[in-house]
Amino acid sequence: MQPEFWHDRWQRNQIGFHQEQVNSYLQRLWPRLELPRGARVLVPLCGKSLDLNWLAASGFEVLGVELSQTAVEQFFSEQRVTPQIRQQGGFKVYEAGPVSLWCGDFFALSAADVAECAGLYDRAAIIALPAEMREAYARHLTQILPRGCEGLLISLDYPQGEMQGPPFSVPDVEIQQLLVPAWDLQIIEQSDALEQNGKFLKAGVSRLVERVYRLRKNA
Repeated sequence: MQPEFWHDRWQRNQIGFHQEQVNSYLQRLWPRLELPRGARVLVPLCGKSLDLNWLAASGFEVLGVELSQTAVEQFFSEQRVTPQIRQQGGFKVYEAGPVSLWCGDFFALSAADVAECAGLYDRAAIIALPAEMREAYARHLTQILPRGCEGLLISLDYPQGEMQGPPFSVPDVEIQQLLVPAWDLQIIEQSDALEQNGKFLKAGVSRLVERVYRLRKNA
C-alpha cells in the first residue's frame, strides 16, 4: 500500500474510516490508564480524528502523526484554529495549544521525536495497514517508544476473505505475535460489533469482533 493510496482517499473525500464522534472506547477506558495530566500521547495515523480533541481537553499533550496534509489542514480548519507551522526533519509540524500534528511518514519518526511520549492511542493505525506493513509498524513502535509507555489499541477481527480492507482484520493471535514480549497486553473489552457497522453488513461479513487492548512497553 503506497502513500498515494491515502492521498487519493483524502483528496476524493473517501474517508469512511473517519468517525464523526469521539470514540466511545477511548472515553470509557482511557481513564483506567491513570496517566498524569500533561503526559504526551502519540496517536499514529491520526487523520482528523475528534479523539485528538478529547485527549487534549482531558489534559494531555497530543502528538499526532498523519501522512495526508489535507487531513491535517482539515482538522485545524474544522476546529477553527490557526496553527503555527514549522519544519522538523522530514515532517511539517502544525501546532496549536496542546495539539501537535506531524505531517509526514510515520516510519521517519525517531526515538528522539517521541522520547517524552508516555501514552499511545491506536484506534485506526494497525487496522489500516496490510499484513507486511503491520509487522513493520509494530517493530517501529517498539523501537522508538520509551519503556513504560502505555495506552490503548483497538483492533477488528473478521473473516478477511469476506471483505477487502482497509480496515483489515487483525485477530488476537496476530496482535500477540506482533507485540509480545516487548509489550504487556491485556484485552480489557471485547464486543460483537457487526450489527452496528453497516459497511460490514452490506459487504456480507458474517462476524465482526472489536477488541480493546491495554498495553505497556516493558523493554
